[in-house]
Amino acid sequence: MKKILPYLPKPSHYLGNEVNAVHKDLQKVSVNVGLAFPDLYEVGMSYLGQKILYKQINDEPDFYAQRVFAPSVEAAQVMKERNVPLGTLESDQPLKDLDIIAFSLTHELCYTNILYMLDLAGFPLYARDRNESWPLVIAGGGATFNAEPVADFFDLMVLGDGEKVLIFVAEAVRQAKIMRQDREELLLRIKEIPGIYVPSLFQSSVQSGITPEQEGYERVFKAVVPDLNDVAFPADQVVPYGKIVHDRFSVEIARGCTRGCRFCQAGSIYRPVRERRVSKIVEIINEGLTETGLEEVSFLSLSTGDFSALEELFVRSFVKCQQEQVAISLPSLRVGSVNENLMQLIARIRRTHATLAPEAGTQRLRDVINKGITEEDLLDHTEKLFRLGWKGVKLYFMIGLPTETQEDLEGIKKLCLKVLETGRQNQKNIQVTASISPFVPKSHTPFQWERQLSLNETYEKIGYLRSIFKRHKKLTLKWHDPEMSMLEGIFARAGRELSLIVQKAYDRGQVFTSWTDSFKLDPWLEIMSECGLKPEDYLRSRQLDEYLPWDHLDCGLSKKYLQTEKNRALQNKTTKDCRYQNCRQCGVCQKKGSPSRLPASGGLKINNILNLDHRDQEDEEQELSVEQKDLTEKSCHYRVWYRKTGLSIYLSQLELQSIFERAMRRCSWPLTFSKGFRPAPVISFGQALPVGVASLQEWFNIFTRESLNIAQSISNMNDNLPSGLQVERIDSLSLSRKQAQAHAEEFAVDFSVDQDEFQVLEERWQSFVEMSEYIVDKQGKKKITRWDLRSVVQKYLWEQGPRLTITFSWENGYLSPLFVVQSILGEKDPGKIFITKQRQMI
Repeated sequence: MKKILPYLPKPSHYLGNEVNAVHKDLQKVSVNVGLAFPDLYEVGMSYLGQKILYKQINDEPDFYAQRVFAPSVEAAQVMKERNVPLGTLESDQPLKDLDIIAFSLTHELCYTNILYMLDLAGFPLYARDRNESWPLVIAGGGATFNAEPVADFFDLMVLGDGEKVLIFVAEAVRQAKIMRQDREELLLRIKEIPGIYVPSLFQSSVQSGITPEQEGYERVFKAVVPDLNDVAFPADQVVPYGKIVHDRFSVEIARGCTRGCRFCQAGSIYRPVRERRVSKIVEIINEGLTETGLEEVSFLSLSTGDFSALEELFVRSFVKCQQEQVAISLPSLRVGSVNENLMQLIARIRRTHATLAPEAGTQRLRDVINKGITEEDLLDHTEKLFRLGWKGVKLYFMIGLPTETQEDLEGIKKLCLKVLETGRQNQKNIQVTASISPFVPKSHTPFQWERQLSLNETYEKIGYLRSIFKRHKKLTLKWHDPEMSMLEGIFARAGRELSLIVQKAYDRGQVFTSWTDSFKLDPWLEIMSECGLKPEDYLRSRQLDEYLPWDHLDCGLSKKYLQTEKNRALQNKTTKDCRYQNCRQCGVCQKKGSPSRLPASGGLKINNILNLDHRDQEDEEQELSVEQKDLTEKSCHYRVWYRKTGLSIYLSQLELQSIFERAMRRCSWPLTFSKGFRPAPVISFGQALPVGVASLQEWFNIFTRESLNIAQSISNMNDNLPSGLQVERIDSLSLSRKQAQAHAEEFAVDFSVDQDEFQVLEERWQSFVEMSEYIVDKQGKKKITRWDLRSVVQKYLWEQGPRLTITFSWENGYLSPLFVVQSILGEKDPGKIFITKQRQMI
């Protein structure tokens, strides 16, 4: 794909040369794995699961993991026009030349994107149509616990923790290549690995459900890593180009949750709770910030506030983060799970957004879903947030939960107003946002038998909420697209009969269905109708003894436990968290003398693993005193001169700024930071170059708190920059913010055209230079401006190559050199004209 970079939107997303990307000799590895994420780069690069697998595989000398993301629709069109198949980022290797393509399935609305990527790579879509010449196509991630609607497209799936399983699969492929085993023999061997589901070894029909074909292989249990401390975690994560969805250093502090929210699939399928040791996490964070230079650390788990030693972890991480102006974010926080000590420390670095999830508006309904929080807990939490300076809070709610009444809907507004009141005594300009999502019943949860609201019912409830919210200016109501939730609900509890629906929807152009601007429900409903299927059959409630399409896929929770929890919900009974309270014998752990329903991994018992036997935030609060270092001091000012060539010409100005900031952090430059809500390095760049234009002489200015060792700083920076970026020199400047800019710049224009085309371009240039003026209109963000390009071109020279060297004058304002050249020559094809800045006149 690299040969079509000039034609691709956001070409930096296809370079594969980011800092920490792994590059191996393809001739020296036995098994080549493509880690495929069925969404855009900016989404996939935020997914921690891929980063974990990337490290696990690449730490094995004989295996190679490369990344591949779904190209945008515009990029796919370019690929088709130029007959370029989908390839990996790191080596541009076509996917058909790999040994394994491993998709991460994180949600149901990505299903057509699987076919989109397979099709762009030239694959037959159905597994049954692929022979030994094709790579194994496999899937992992939370959606595989009921991925029957896409089972026909995969050779195998991984249920549960994939770190070790994927290594076992790669080893089996390596052995199969040596032994010349066919695909059927390979799959029969691989099915013995814990967590492996081979769909072709189970037959499916609407009448009889799923029928196993191999004796002893009737049920597939998930794989479990019993202790996260036994597997390596990626500190050297690939540093992305451009702004991604979650642009931060993410560290998984724990996996699993036993709070027992009855709607939550993740809480069911990822049990038990396994915490990493605090000392190990601190080591990962310190190394990770050194290796990446990222500006934010995120403590990830399903319920971060429930981490038993969170206060100790936060305090031990705080000093380094404070000294380097690195924010710490705690996503997935439960109400009341963070005490005031931690809130104060968070506020001292940077206040990230505050989001809380009461889920329901009344205490009765929160008890039904076993949320485990009270209204008093919520109001106490938000009062502290507002008192410590937060300006707004977002509250997540669900509608359509089992037993929901009109009173519960009214309770959402009432609760938001009470939250608003907790802030008014401390601040005036505060905002409370209620974010509403329709309830979608998921497999392997106590609510897997419940009905989902129809589309009309969902719109009615949202309409009612809108009517009661509109009177309150300080309250904002947002809602998830009900039509998206409907389609998600159809696939969440469907069987293999929907494979045909997925294929037909892809054939009709339904891709990127998780993106609002790409989603259309009508084509899906039309296809279902054509195939004799009704949406209401998938949204309906189920009987407790009814066959379920995922009954052969086992996450460890017994049906008896799930049914007990469903009954407790209907009785408004809550169930305590088993990590600190009584065991409920769900079937996952080995407690009370009952063996786990899951096969032991490496002979280790499967149980909750905690740092402490209680939450350290429940201990008596102590005043935390941490010295505040002044990071705003301006002692020195430098101009850093650099080259931008090779693949780096496809980096935008915003991407360059991020790349250099993070490189300076990795090099431990004593950066000066701005004041305010979101402190940032005090840095300024020269005139922005268009994407695709190279330069031998670019610069940026940077303030520091201390003087730099110039020679050492240049060397360190060049060790920390992607290929094509190179620092040439560093000059000292005065401390004034206003510094000299270039009044003129020299560019070389090289051509990749045949002789006839070149003659036309040469004639156009000659006609231009003979004019006294050359007026063009340029569309800006807000208005059209008129420019005389003849006054911009100061001088020119034709050279061998052919090459045209032009000196542009910026005395009357700066223009994109690419715009100037294209306007004069009339050649818009980015593959035929290459521009390089030679020097600046300051």
